[in-house]
Amino acid sequence: MRFEILGRIERAETIATRRGIREIRRLHRVYGRARWRKRKGVAEVRLPDGTVRLAEVHWYETTGIGKVEIKIKRYLG
Repeated sequence: MRFEILGRIERAETIATRRGIREIRRLHRVYGRARWRKRKGVAEVRLPDGTVRLAEVHWYETTGIGKVEIKIKRYLG
């Protein structure tokens, strides 16, 4: 699903690191070896039909590369 994050991601927290990430081998293969973290937070997103919703988003992050594979996990309110 395509979407756009509007503004900042609030209440960001780490939910998994290193071997706690199920897809760590794929992340190393696709983006390179690094200290990957799986994170979550809350942000306003604009969906393809133009509606704006508050959503919980998850992504992978590391120093030097930044955020990759951001996805909506659930809508809030």
